[in-house]
Amino acid sequence: QAQLVESGGGLVQAGGSLRLSCSASGGTFSTWGMAWFRQGRGSEREYVAGINSSGRRTQYADSVKGRFTISRDNAKKTMYLQMNSLKSEDTDVYYCARNTGDYYEEVVDGYGYWGQGTQVTVSS
Repeated sequence: QAQLVESGGGLVQAGGSLRLSCSASGGTFSTWGMAWFRQGRGSEREYVAGINSSGRRTQYADSVKGRFTISRDNAKKTMYLQMNSLKSEDTDVYYCARNTGDYYEEVVDGYGYWGQGTQVTVSS
């Protein structure tokens, strides 16, 4: 049974940076497509970025393109989200998710496993 645990969230001023981590256990991490989503209170879960199983292909939502970088280290079974130039509208709970295949997609239904989430708060 795969388990995903996020870390690295916190409070940061606008313009600052944070690096989120998603550590995986159970299963073969190197075969999973992965993604980051975020969700605010009362909002739907929103796709942020995705990465394929090898890490060679990535995709970003327009709202974070050029500011966020998704990456992974298959040897460490960990995925990362480097967030730079943070804005107040980036404030959300961030979730990592494992795709049912080796790629990524923007819809929530494509992901079978989720972490518990980590809060990111950007103060203006």
